[in-house]
This record gives sequence, structure tokens and C-alpha cells, in this order.
Amino acid sequence: MTDLSLYRNIGIFAHVDAGKTTTTERILKLTGKIHKIGEVHDGATTTDFMDQERERGITIQSAATTCFWKDHRFNIIDTPGHVDFTIEVYRSLKVLDGGIGVFCGSGGVEPQSETNWRYANDSEVARVIYINKLDRIGADFYRVIKQVEQVLGAVPVVMTLPIGTEDQFVGVVDVLTRKAWIWDDSGDPMNYHVEDVPADMAADVEKWREKMIDQVADQFDDVMEQYLDGVEPDIETIKRCIRKGTINLDFFPTFCGSSFKNKGVQLVLDGVIDYLPNPTEVKPQPEVDLEGNPTGEFATVDANKPLRALAFKIMDDRYGALTFLRIYCGKLEKGTNVLNTFTGKTERIGRIVEMHADDRNELESAQAGDIVAVLGMKNIQTGHTLCDPRYPATLEPMVFPDPVISLAISPKDKAASEKMGIALGKMIQEDPSFHVETDEDSGETILKGMGELHLDIKVDILRRTHGVDVIVGKPQVAYRETITKRVEDEYTHKKQSGGSGQYGKINYIIEPGEPGSGFVFESAVTGGNVPREYWPAVEKGFKGMLDKGVLAGFPCLDFKVILTDGAFHAVDSSAIAFEIAAKAAFRQTIPKAGPQLIEPIMKVDTFTPDAHVGDVIGDLNRRRGMIKSQDPGITGVRVKSDVPLSEMFGYIGDLRTMTSGRGQFSMEFSHYMPCPKNVADEVIKEVAERNKNK
Repeated sequence: MTDLSLYRNIGIFAHVDAGKTTTTERILKLTGKIHKIGEVHDGATTTDFMDQERERGITIQSAATTCFWKDHRFNIIDTPGHVDFTIEVYRSLKVLDGGIGVFCGSGGVEPQSETNWRYANDSEVARVIYINKLDRIGADFYRVIKQVEQVLGAVPVVMTLPIGTEDQFVGVVDVLTRKAWIWDDSGDPMNYHVEDVPADMAADVEKWREKMIDQVADQFDDVMEQYLDGVEPDIETIKRCIRKGTINLDFFPTFCGSSFKNKGVQLVLDGVIDYLPNPTEVKPQPEVDLEGNPTGEFATVDANKPLRALAFKIMDDRYGALTFLRIYCGKLEKGTNVLNTFTGKTERIGRIVEMHADDRNELESAQAGDIVAVLGMKNIQTGHTLCDPRYPATLEPMVFPDPVISLAISPKDKAASEKMGIALGKMIQEDPSFHVETDEDSGETILKGMGELHLDIKVDILRRTHGVDVIVGKPQVAYRETITKRVEDEYTHKKQSGGSGQYGKINYIIEPGEPGSGFVFESAVTGGNVPREYWPAVEKGFKGMLDKGVLAGFPCLDFKVILTDGAFHAVDSSAIAFEIAAKAAFRQTIPKAGPQLIEPIMKVDTFTPDAHVGDVIGDLNRRRGMIKSQDPGITGVRVKSDVPLSEMFGYIGDLRTMTSGRGQFSMEFSHYMPCPKNVADEVIKEVAERNKNK
């Protein structure tokens, strides 16, 4: 049986363009997995294997690969950096034990870095930090260290210091061993030699080494006592302290280098082995019941326990559907049956493969701690649990954000129509943040996603990967409706047409709820005027109407219904009668309750060079943005603001024009806010026009 202490399940995550994919490529070369290094700018990297990734030079979907370093097995996932694809980062972090957070030596802690760092904190993933691109103009290792402390609120423990900077960057000093690693200019990562610390850095190295020991010695009481008595711990003891604190998320070992120039990556790999946890050292996954409530049981990583595996990604490729699994307990063997606790159905395990980007190696079996893919599973989606049918259990599922932007598409001809349905079905399975709906009135297909780029890529995949030619409409904003007034009302549903009739009377209050509360129903009925068995029917009736508001047909949010009284008939009353009464009550009362259109507000983080700050802020104000803060940095200013999504279309083009191509931004959904009257009127008019033309 495999020794799990030699496993490391790690992810590489960072802001766009910090060098994640380049770093992954160097790791694969150093570990002997590939023999020729591919570059992102040439569209030749291993893990960016989609056409869209190679053309745009960005990572769109997470890619998995396995390699070996010093007898340790690394299961690596390279994740996207762009905010529209954070779902890929989130679901990868959910199944990983550790991570490498990559930061750009000149860009520092950028907007998307914060989001990814927050996801990693939420998932309690231990990390090492790698400050990359120290060969770039404007690179400053010490500035990035400060940003990690101030912006992320994290504690970096400096493990390596750069020798030289920008075009003078030649290598790094290992602070722990007090040795300098110097690379030559051949570009071969193996062409280095280890020597003593340069004389001009000796004092700096001692200062940072002392700081490191101060930061980590308190992990063990006996080490701390000896250290306070003036006894410096040996290297193995310091490593033990760093490992414990890293796994507890107390601090983050920090390395530096330049992946593109092949300098410094070996020490990061050693850091992964020395400081990141193996599968048995992380908190076990909690198990839940079918309603999602914790059962108090945990899936402890152990190959001898009953099978527990989480499907964290579905990918459709030239061989069919691939389901990526993280196995937490037990063994997964070819030809065995497993239970999907979400669907209640068993499925047979056909082929098990170990992935290397889009290549694969066939396996007979896999065990706890492994990340593998299974071919040919039919009824499985992201977040489903597979387990031993004799010992059913469900692992804590994943929670995905709601889409904020939509786009209408229609096939060009009948042949495209049939292909489109099949293609969209596959794409929904692959990406839980991508939704597809059919507009009942117009018959149009509506795609919903996390941003313009997200939907742009989806349409591109439809056209190229699936060969479906479509006509694309304008992006639409996911508006919602709510109410502003409290209304007491009553409604009686009475129908008599021979035989038994229908009767249900309800007295109720509808009132605005807290922002973000969604729909809340409660019953304050005393006595038996509305028997308890009909309360769920009343709730179901109101719930059934939430999807279509009275102003423009957008879904309704944030209000509360209190059932106060009513009446029933011993013969004619039924659950269906009370459900119909509630639906009609919704239509009757919501128009009286001051209905209001609310719009999605985005958290926008814009980077601009100093010279263009005024233009950028002026432009955000014109877009109805609320400026929250301005943080000056060495290379420019970060402006944080809240801006309505409807005003953000085409922003990247305008920002690049204003900043001579140097501006960047990231945005994510924040909350809903009431629309100004003029905007609301315009939206309602537009919807009415669209409905009229259908």
C-alpha cells in the first residue's frame, strides 16, 4: 500500500499573469515529467491545452497533473487567475491539502490575489508563498512581503532572499542553511552551484534568520524555552516548527525566484515537501445528511475505511465525460459499483485514469489521498459524493455563486439547434457557475455566467469545440425585484363546479426582509383556523411565484410572509386549494407593497498608473460608482469601488484606452441595491418592448 506521508496534493493559484502556468511548467521539467519547456506566450504549455487558453495566454480551466520530486508524489492542479473563473480556484482548493500562492515581484498582491487568498482561508488550505518574476523591471521582494502582511493580513516567514534584482537577479540565499544558490545564464534550471552567502548580504541573512526563528520557535514549548535560554534550535527542529505552524495556518513560508528564467523553483519544491501537509495531516472532511446538516461523522483519510470520494470537476473531452475525484477514504477499483448519495443510484466504475493535463495513464485502482479521473459516469455532477453502497455517506457539498450576467443566443438553423442542446448539456455539467435557461415567451436560450469574458469563452467553445453556429444577443444584467412596504391582506380561494369544491382563506402580512435574506415564511396562526398540514402548501404557493416579479418579471428577493389567520372547509379544503390561494395572494398584494427593482453591485478593484488616477476615478463616478479607497503603491494606485454591473460592460476597453494599456481591474459580485428611478424605468420599458416583439 502506498505511503501517504509521501503524497502532496497541491494547487497553484494567483492573480492573472503572476506566472502560475510558467511555474507549473518548470516544476514538470524539474521533476522529469516533460523534457521540453513550453511557454505561455508561445501557446505551448502543458496545462493550458484548450485552444482558447493558448490563443489568449490565460488559464480558463484548472488542469491536473502528477509528478515526483525526491520520492514524493505531487498531485498538482494549475488554476486560472481571471476573476470570471474563480469557480475553478474554489473547487480545486476544496479538494487540495496545500497550495503555492504565486505573487508577481513587480505587481505584488493584486486584486484577484486577495479573492483567491480568501478562498484558501475559507477552505483552510496550508500554503507556501512564491514571489515570482524578480527579474522584471520594478521587482521588489521586500515590498511584496510588506503587502502580504498589510493587504492579506498574513504572516510570511522568509525562507529565501534574492541575490540581485531586475536584470541583475542571479539566484537566492537559503536563509535556513545560509547557502547561496546561483544559476548561470544558460536558462537550464539544473545549471546552478551552491556557495557561501555573498559578503554584502551576510548581515541581512542573519537578520532574517533571527526573525524566522522568532516567528516559529513558539510552535513547541520546549523549543521556545531553549531558544529563550540562548540555545539556537538545529535546522531539523526549525523545519519541524515551520511545518507545524504552516499546517495550522499560523504563518506561510515564503520563497522567491524567477520561473521564466528557471531560478529558485527547486527550493519551492523542497518547501512543499518540508512544510505542506500530506493527506493524513489535514482536517478530515465533515459528513452531512441529505439536507446538508452535519452528522458529526468525518471522512478520515484511510485506505482501509469504506470509500468516500468527492467529484470536484467534470470535463468533456474527445474520449467522453471525465469525472475528477478526490478520494478521502477507502479504495476505488475498476469494475466495482459505487453509490452516488445525491441521486441514490449506483454506477459501475469503468476506467480509472491518472491525468497529465489532457494525457492520461490507465490505473487498475486508486486509494485514499489520490486525485484521479473516472471515465463514463452518467449521472454525476460537481459536488456529488461517491461511496461504498454498504456504507452510504455524503461529504460536505460545494456552494457556488449565482451568475450575474446573461446573454441570449439562438442557433442559426435547425441542424445547429439539435447540436446546441447536447453541447449546452455537457457545458453545464462541466461548469456549475454556468446556467442555461429557455425564455418561455420567446423560446430564446439564455446563457448565464460570472462575467463578460466567461460568457465570451462559452460562446467560443460552442462554436469551435462543438461546431454550433449561434447568433449572440447583447449581455443582460441579472436584476431582481423586492418590496419596500409592509402590507396586511387576505385572500379567499373558492371554486364550486359540481362535486367537491375548493376552498382556502388566508390572512397574511407581507413585509420587506433584511438585504440578503431571500424569502422567509413563517406561520403565526393560533387555533385551527388554518390546519398545520396546509401551512407548507401556503409556503409552496408563495415560493412558486418568486421567479416572476410584478414590475418586469425578474425574480423576487428579500421579503417575508407571515401567515396570521384564515379559514378552511371540512370537505372542500385541500393543500392544492391553499397553494392556489397563496399564488393569487402574491399577485394581489405585491403591487401594493411598493415593488422596487434592485441591481447587482460589483466590488471593483482597479489598478492604474499614477498619471491616470484622475481619469479612472472620473470614469468610475460616471458609471455611478462609489469610490471606497485609494491605495498608492510603487507602480501605481489601486482604486476600490462599488459599481452597478449594468455600467461595467466594455470597461476593460475604456480602462486600457485611459491608461495607455497599463490599467487592470478585477470585479466580483458584492450585493444588490435599489435602482435609481430613471434606470428602473428604462429597464422596465426595455423588458416591455422585448415582450411586445416576441
